[in-house]
Amino acid sequence: MIILLGKTGYLANAYRRFFERKGVDFHALSRSEVDYTNAAVLEAWLRKHQPAFLLNAAGYPCKPNVDACEKDKTHCLLGNTILPGVVAEVCAKLKLPWGHVSSGCIYTGKREDGGGFTEEDPPNFCFRTNNCSFYSGTKALGEEVLAGEEQVYIWRMRIPFNHEDGPRNYLSKLMRYATLLEAENSISHLDDFVKLTWDCYSKKCPYGIYNVTNPGSVTTRQVVKLLGEYGLADHDFRFFANEAEFMREAAITPRSNCVLNTDKLTRAGLRMRPVEEALRDALEHWIVEAK
Repeated sequence: MIILLGKTGYLANAYRRFFERKGVDFHALSRSEVDYTNAAVLEAWLRKHQPAFLLNAAGYPCKPNVDACEKDKTHCLLGNTILPGVVAEVCAKLKLPWGHVSSGCIYTGKREDGGGFTEEDPPNFCFRTNNCSFYSGTKALGEEVLAGEEQVYIWRMRIPFNHEDGPRNYLSKLMRYATLLEAENSISHLDDFVKLTWDCYSKKCPYGIYNVTNPGSVTTRQVVKLLGEYGLADHDFRFFANEAEFMREAAITPRSNCVLNTDKLTRAGLRMRPVEEALRDALEHWIVEAK
């Protein structure tokens, strides 16, 4: 049996749908059912149920965006930094392998050589560099907490999207904003991410950190152009002149815009679709959120 932490979240729901389609024996656990932030409570529950693997898809969500974390730092720190440490402590004690969903938002920009950041590059958008949002800082600390753990996958997601309209979908967000910030980013198709992380576990890939984004990168203008091509944007978008204007007019805290290198996935025998292919597939099969 697989234990899934974060029963009601955006990502956890995607895992649930995937497991149900695949016929995977799993149990999705919410904190209201079992307080998995409490090490003793989590350990007792896991000892009773004896799962084969634990998947942590819980954490502090950015609703509607990372600015919300600046106003609720206690819960953000608990979900993104302390919880991974609690899970690591318990899983190490029980010798239980597990996977943790992290974020690529611990980087900004590209490497000095113009390439994407690899799993070995230290975060450059974190508390230690004093230039980040509180959300990104807690995500980077969460990875520090797990440093040295032997039986854990750390899967980094970036800006999720798929074909389903909704408030957490990157494409939906772009459609609803009147003014956008031009930036280049690596992004993750939600369903590709779920499948690949499951493949990582089921194929027994080496434990460690993986950048799980669709290979390549896109700019905001490139995505907007695709929205227009598929008839999903019926207005002209205004763009901020620069990031300084964006910060003055629309944001409380800095944003991570970055490119990640996915060569490690390829070396492990794991393949995700190129980013443009994944975007086109999502837009071609677009489903508007029910009101």
